[in-house]
Amino acid sequence: MPDDSTNPCDPLEVERKSFMSLGKLYFWTATINSWQNLLADEQYKLIITSSLNYLSNRGLIDVYAFVIMPNHIHLIWRINQLNGKETPHGSFLKFTAHEFRKKVLLSKGWNLISFASNAANKEYEFWQRDSLAIHLYSPKIILQKMEYIHNNPVVKGWNLAIEPANYLYSSAKFYETGVNDFPFLKDIREEF
Repeated sequence: MPDDSTNPCDPLEVERKSFMSLGKLYFWTATINSWQNLLADEQYKLIITSSLNYLSNRGLIDVYAFVIMPNHIHLIWRINQLNGKETPHGSFLKFTAHEFRKKVLLSKGWNLISFASNAANKEYEFWQRDSLAIHLYSPKIILQKMEYIHNNPVVKGWNLAIEPANYLYSSAKFYETGVNDFPFLKDIREEF
């Protein structure tokens, strides 16, 4: 596991709940703007898995657990290095938003107005600002967060699957059966 030493960084960045240091494990949550259920449609889930696969193949991230819910995602991941001048999670959010926009334009079920933004630098905003990043500093905390991620689809209110391993867009099946359907997914147990 990476060490817990602190990297010197910009004090303004530390204030953000989305800040992640290179080389450390994080539980990360990104939410669709206004909690809209954009990710209920498989084509948007595929954009997410494609982006994670790309960033992983380039060695920028390691993904150890994930779930894609109808309006948010949870990951346990490590940011290994910058993507040029950009953070990998910044690249992920920007790329997926760009792809979402293209799909929404072709969609009969969605309208870009649903994602309109008042921000001066963008017309539409698909992801809520300042995603949540929680540093995972011990195996016990990592396993607690992984259990939370895997149980997300089966909790009352979602009922997306009867058992965690039955939900396709999650790492639960990999951890329960050893079958890995996602090339970007790595086994967290190898880090302990």
